[in-house]
Amino acid sequence: MKAAYYEQQGSARDVLVIGDVAELTAGLDEVRVRIHVSGLNPSDIKARMGFSAQMPYTRVIPHQDGAGMIDAVGEGVSSERIGERVWVYETQQGSPNGTAAEYVVVPAHKAVVLPDEITMEVGASLGIPALTAHRCLLSDGSIRGKRVLVHGGAGSVGTAAILLAKWAGAWVATTISSASQAAIALSAGADLIIDRYHEDTADVVLRTTGGEGVDRIVDVDLLANLSTNLKCAAQGAVVSSYALKQSTDAVSVPMLDAMKRGCVFRFVFIYSVAQAEKQDAIRDITACLAAGAYIPAVGMRVDLNHIVEAHEAMESSCVVGKILIVI
Repeated sequence: MKAAYYEQQGSARDVLVIGDVAELTAGLDEVRVRIHVSGLNPSDIKARMGFSAQMPYTRVIPHQDGAGMIDAVGEGVSSERIGERVWVYETQQGSPNGTAAEYVVVPAHKAVVLPDEITMEVGASLGIPALTAHRCLLSDGSIRGKRVLVHGGAGSVGTAAILLAKWAGAWVATTISSASQAAIALSAGADLIIDRYHEDTADVVLRTTGGEGVDRIVDVDLLANLSTNLKCAAQGAVVSSYALKQSTDAVSVPMLDAMKRGCVFRFVFIYSVAQAEKQDAIRDITACLAAGAYIPAVGMRVDLNHIVEAHEAMESSCVVGKILIVI
């Protein structure tokens, strides 16, 4: 099968190779998916660069997320699943083989039925962003009628958080840093757009909410945003942090301010979340899809031969919206 892969960590242009590798076969309780679209995430970049771990395998086919069609099943899986349209997640977790290839093999539970009316591009945009956003938003109960602040609403997780929060019945504010980002956040349904370079986020939130603040905060950079978060947190607010800007990040929390607000800090690393909780998230994501409420913005589509350009675009932040590789 045709695939992109790397055999050492480093820059995309130095280490990513396109070539033929051995075709995969499904084993016990596994399915094989012919990939139509592969979704690129920041964690894929970090894995290639060796951000937090050395090479776990001698060769890695990157990318955790994708969408396609099941074309073979292993022992223990009903043959009725052959032909299912599915989205897959965490395909390269505990495996050298991700979705930047014509085929991928995953445990059957990681191939989730994709409704017929949902495109493969949307399916490939789910996975890590949607699961992470759900964990940040809904692990502490319903958000219907509550107020949410999403930092970086044009990013993959940020956009997913806006879409899921609006589906779940919340009022949503988000920060952006450009007009193109604002357009994406608005199209996702954000109620309040805050230009973080030209406005004081906490002041805008407090003024808009009559001083009451927000109940949930989804944060892409807690180290930079901690003071802002504490200023605009409602009593009992949950602050969920899901990303590291550098591997040595450490946060010093002003204890008294946090205690007065009764804040809860949740740190989200989706790969370590229990499978039962991921299944709860998948149930809600499926309902959101069925309601027609999950429509992410796509900023770049390339074929597999141009995967280097896709990785470089994500690293340079020159593309706003989801980056997809069409297999």
